[in-house]
Amino acid sequence: MEPGTRNPKPKNDIKDVVFLHGWGLDASIWRELAGQLEPRFRIHALDLPGYGAAPACTPYALTGLADAVANAAPKRCFAVGWSLGGQVALAWARRAPQQVERLALIATTPSFTRRARWTCAVAPRVFGEFARELAADGAGTLTRFAALQARGDGRARQVISALRRSLALCGEGMRPALEGGLGILHGSDLRAELPAVGQPALVLQGARDALVPPAAARRLAAALPDARLEIMRGCGHAPFLSQPERVAQTLSEFFDG
Repeated sequence: MEPGTRNPKPKNDIKDVVFLHGWGLDASIWRELAGQLEPRFRIHALDLPGYGAAPACTPYALTGLADAVANAAPKRCFAVGWSLGGQVALAWARRAPQQVERLALIATTPSFTRRARWTCAVAPRVFGEFARELAADGAGTLTRFAALQARGDGRARQVISALRRSLALCGEGMRPALEGGLGILHGSDLRAELPAVGQPALVLQGARDALVPPAAARRLAAALPDARLEIMRGCGHAPFLSQPERVAQTLSEFFDG
């Protein structure tokens, strides 16, 4: 029996789970994983500000995204964040510990940018190149980014197909969110805040991730007060697209823990 249909709970006992997507994609990216987890959990796949029907926030900053998510989410819930969404989830959990009970971080790093004493990240110049490419060819840049996220994955075709389906649902109107999101990815450094994130956390990482090295995930899990790490073999930056059944099972066990 699939993880999402096993041992259904009474309606009043069903927990709320909020999903936060990554840069360049909207909440539709969670469709398959959400299907695996329902009806055991009540799923809330939220669009980050500026994506889908969600209004943009001004200024477009990590704290603003976290506050917008907090206002749209249930009063008590579990949070699942992927990539940029993982950074938003960390900021949200730090700012609203009474709201976020547990935290699952997929392909998340406290700093996407290489810094002093943080070499497991992307060189700063890469974000400048991305910004120039985005201004010149938005659709092409997102398509190339999808291929980068699937690089090294044992099921790369499956991952790229899912990413492209989600990209097709994203409109040109999200350009300000894309530009603002790049600024967050380039500028955010959450390392100093990690010891204050006290919720139980699961750090879920693809062993072949071309964007977030496994070393970053290991250091993230070590810095959080109550975290466990799971490295998924054969997966790139989007393990929930590559192995949705396994990710659903892992999340179910963590949320039931």
